[in-house]
Amino acid sequence: MFRGTFTALVTPFREDTIDYTALESLIESQIAAGIDGIIAVGTTGESPTLTHDERKEVIRFSIQTANRRCLVLAGTGSYSTREAITATEQAEKLGVDGALLVAPYYNKPSQEGLFRHFSAIAKSTPLRLMLYNIPGRCGVDIGAETVARIQSDCPNVVSIKEAGGNVDRVSELRARLPEAFTVLSGDDGLTLPFLAAGAVGVVSVASNLLPREMCELVGAFTNGDIKRAERLHRKLYWLFKDLFIEPNPVPIKTALSWRGTILAEVRLPLCEMNAANQARLRKTLEEFERE
Repeated sequence: MFRGTFTALVTPFREDTIDYTALESLIESQIAAGIDGIIAVGTTGESPTLTHDERKEVIRFSIQTANRRCLVLAGTGSYSTREAITATEQAEKLGVDGALLVAPYYNKPSQEGLFRHFSAIAKSTPLRLMLYNIPGRCGVDIGAETVARIQSDCPNVVSIKEAGGNVDRVSELRARLPEAFTVLSGDDGLTLPFLAAGAVGVVSVASNLLPREMCELVGAFTNGDIKRAERLHRKLYWLFKDLFIEPNPVPIKTALSWRGTILAEVRLPLCEMNAANQARLRKTLEEFERE
């Protein structure tokens, strides 16, 4: 099942085309740090602004580059059930280890609609699936009872990336779902409290920049070294906050560009960080590196 540290990969651009040299370097750095898995063309990867062909090629390239050294999931969610089914089936044919399915955004389906949506996708594929609950972005919450209903109807729904910002939600999921069903934090800053409540990992944005540190945080908690996990959490805390002072993935791409990993380029409607926020993020990153 899905557990440990997964990186929601950014998609590097150069002059509005995908920079595969930078993407390869990014994936290699993740694997070298001991990452458990990567997620290609998720929302951090700016999937809404990629063409269908670009998404397919990024998934293929990520699988090829990882070469079974870590798990590779593809973001295949959509507000259209038919579109999500097609994308998931294509990712399956490319050879992914699983798919991440964000809740339908904008059209705000009912809980019954969410159940039917995810069940239809799950029944179209044998892939292991991770739901993605992020009501702040999607405008709809996948209720814990609905998650349990989906999992009972579709055994290949094996995990959830929980980004609702509520630790109590983890406790409710753990109370309603089988032990084999895994909960992963979808918020870097809540990784430690989520782990304490029963989560078993994180789908991280920060790990694009700091894969080793995120692996160490999750690994320390998993191995029972709670004090070390707490120290790592405190060290990373302000960076977690400032990597979201503007819409994701603008700050993380900016920070990666300062390291020379990728360009900070994003696609409209996203744009570069304003100068004040860049100064704040740079100061926080420099303070982190001095510790």
